[in-house]
Amino acid sequence: MLTTKGWGGAVLALGLLALPVSAGTTVTNRRVARGQILTQALRAASLEPREVEGVIKALEGVLDFRRCREGDQLRIVREAGGLVFFDYRQSAVDEWQVRREGAQFVAAKREVEVEKRIAVVDLTVESSLYEAALTAREDPLVAMALSDVFAWDIDFYSDVRRGDHVRAVVEKFMAHGRLLRYGEVLAANYQGESVGKKRVYRYAFENGDVSYFQEDGSSARKSFLKSPLKYAHVTSSFGSRFHPVLQYVKNHNGVDYGTPVGTPVWAVADGTVTKALQDSAAGKHVCLRHMNGFETCYLHLSGFGPGVRLGAHVSQKQIIAYSGNSGLSTGPHLHFGMKRGGVYINPLNQKFPRADPLPHELLADFKWKTAGWTNQLDAVPVAAKRGR
Repeated sequence: MLTTKGWGGAVLALGLLALPVSAGTTVTNRRVARGQILTQALRAASLEPREVEGVIKALEGVLDFRRCREGDQLRIVREAGGLVFFDYRQSAVDEWQVRREGAQFVAAKREVEVEKRIAVVDLTVESSLYEAALTAREDPLVAMALSDVFAWDIDFYSDVRRGDHVRAVVEKFMAHGRLLRYGEVLAANYQGESVGKKRVYRYAFENGDVSYFQEDGSSARKSFLKSPLKYAHVTSSFGSRFHPVLQYVKNHNGVDYGTPVGTPVWAVADGTVTKALQDSAAGKHVCLRHMNGFETCYLHLSGFGPGVRLGAHVSQKQIIAYSGNSGLSTGPHLHFGMKRGGVYINPLNQKFPRADPLPHELLADFKWKTAGWTNQLDAVPVAAKRGR
């Protein structure tokens, strides 16, 4: 099918591609165009009204028509007597088929076998972890997963340096040899110029709880994350500075992160919402009260996260808001402030304790279950061996 890139990079159908596969049989491929519903797409594919009605009726209860979207693939097989087969595909695992049986059409969702593989991902940073994933021909989503497991120790904007190396053992879900998605990060090693060596392992307890631990069984978790954003760079640090809107020098009681409007904002620690409102200076903002006299505030937001309201309890890594440009702001960014005992402190200078370590009686089991992952993390990459 002839296609082109439309607004925002969307793929739009320019027409039909009908190919004869045998005498009297043609196969037509097309995509759902912008603004079309499935019925309209079938009509645009030159199906007769009775065929459109038969296909839609067969799919009722099998396909949720609300899921139909622009770019979905249609494959139509016709013989001299009319439509004999219709295939509707959204992804490698989401495919529905309609066949003509006598005077009726019968629909079913195609069952696709999904294989889980344990694989090693090897990344070398040139500019960012995201770009490193692309260079290694991995889906950039693996960079997001790795930023999650290292979120207590590494700020992936301020701490990352060119030449840093990441090696991880991850689950990959495949269908027909193609990557569908990543599963869990089972183990990961980060070797960095500014952060040194960081290594974590995933461990599942008998009750179903899961957490990450370091090689010696100490927790990878800390009471506070290093940053309220997965990816952002510091545009203004803590301390006195000239305010571009107010036009005078004032104390900057926090850290500014440059980030596009709508970027998800994490709660850096478990806490209770003490503010979720809007004013002329801070714009939309959220403040949280934490244990041990800590308080954090997130300013200039575009919106609040689900369930974020006064008095609500939030968990570490929960999305509590979305960055914006509200209030006294010169551009899209997040202002992140932290207090202890009612006094503002520099969030970037704090050293927070780790959560409880793995119980001593589980250490042997932990070592046994992670031994294979350790071998994979320590293995020398093939490319490195060739370079010797």
